[in-house]
Amino acid sequence: MPSLGPKRALSPLVRTQFYFHFLSHVKAQNMGFIGLGNMGFHMAKNLINAGYKLTVHDINHNAVNKFKEMGIATKETPFDIAESSDIVITMLPSSANVLEVYTGRNGLLHGNNPLRPWLFIDSSTVDPLTSRTISEEISNRLLKECRGDSSSPVMLDAPVSGGVPGAESGTLTFMVGGSKEAFKAARPVFQSMGRQTVYCGAAGNGAAAKICNNLAMAVSMVGVSEAFALGQRLGVSATVLTDIFNSSSARCWSSDTYNPVPGVLASAPSSKGYSGGFSSKLMLKDLALAFASANGVRLGCPLAAKALEIYAELCEGGHEAEDFSCVFRHHYSGKDEKGF
Repeated sequence: MPSLGPKRALSPLVRTQFYFHFLSHVKAQNMGFIGLGNMGFHMAKNLINAGYKLTVHDINHNAVNKFKEMGIATKETPFDIAESSDIVITMLPSSANVLEVYTGRNGLLHGNNPLRPWLFIDSSTVDPLTSRTISEEISNRLLKECRGDSSSPVMLDAPVSGGVPGAESGTLTFMVGGSKEAFKAARPVFQSMGRQTVYCGAAGNGAAAKICNNLAMAVSMVGVSEAFALGQRLGVSATVLTDIFNSSSARCWSSDTYNPVPGVLASAPSSKGYSGGFSSKLMLKDLALAFASANGVRLGCPLAAKALEIYAELCEGGHEAEDFSCVFRHHYSGKDEKGF
C-alpha cells in the first residue's frame, strides 16, 4: 500500500466540505452498528427504516438473530464490522464494554493497520476520559483510503436521552462532542434516530453532558416518586397528583412521560412491570460516573450521593434489571392506582 504521507492540518472550510461530501452519499456507504440492547435495537431499526445499509453485531445472539430474520447482514466480531464498514455506531452499556469493543481483542481498532471506517459514533454513556482517550487514538490512526484531503478517521461521542420510548419512536436527543464539522455533517444520521441534536463542544463533552443529564434525571425520579408516595399516604391518588404536576410547577419528564406509578401512564415501564426501560443497574452505573466526576473536580453533590445510595440498595435488593422508576415501588413502597 502506498504511503499516505504526513497528516496535514485542514482549514475548517475544507474539513466541512469534506464531511458534507461524504455524508451526502452516506446511504450508499456501509454502516456498522454494535450493541443491540433495549436502546440499540430500536436505533438500528430506525436507521434501516431510513434507508441506511446496515451490518450489525452483538454478543447476544438472540438480538443478532432478530436482524438476520429481517435480512440484515451480521458479523461475528467488532473487528469484522470495522473491516466491512465506512461508518460505525456503537451503543454499549459501560465504559468497560466500550474499551473492549474499540481496543480489545478483535476490537474495532485491533492491530496497527489503517482503518476502513472514516467516522465512528459512540452513543454509549461513559466517562469523559474514556471518550477522549478513544477519540485521540482514532485521530492518530490512518485511513485505508484517503477521504478528500484527510488521511485520518474521526470520532464523535454522542450519548442520548429519551429512554427506550424515545429510541423506539425516533425522538431521542443526542449530546455530541468532537469535531464541529463532523457534527454538522453527521446530522442526517442522528436525525434518523432522534429529534434533537445538540453540539456540546470538544471530544468527551457529549459524555460529560450525558452524565449531568442522568444525574438530574435520577434525582428527579426519586423526588417525584417520593411525592407520589406521600400523596398516596395522605389520600390523594397518583392520577390526581399527575394532573396537578403536569399542569403546574412540578411538571417534568419523570411525571409526564415516565411516570413511576403503575397504571397512570400506559406507555411507561411502570405499567409494564418495570420492564423494557432503563435498568436500575445502568442508573447506578451512571450515578457512579457522575459522582466520580464530581469528586474529580471537587464539587460536593449531596443529592447525587443520596440517589447513588438508593439505587445501590435497589440493586442489592434484587431489582437491578427493573426500570429505574421502580424506586417508587421498592424504596417508597408505593402502590398502583388500584391500591395494590
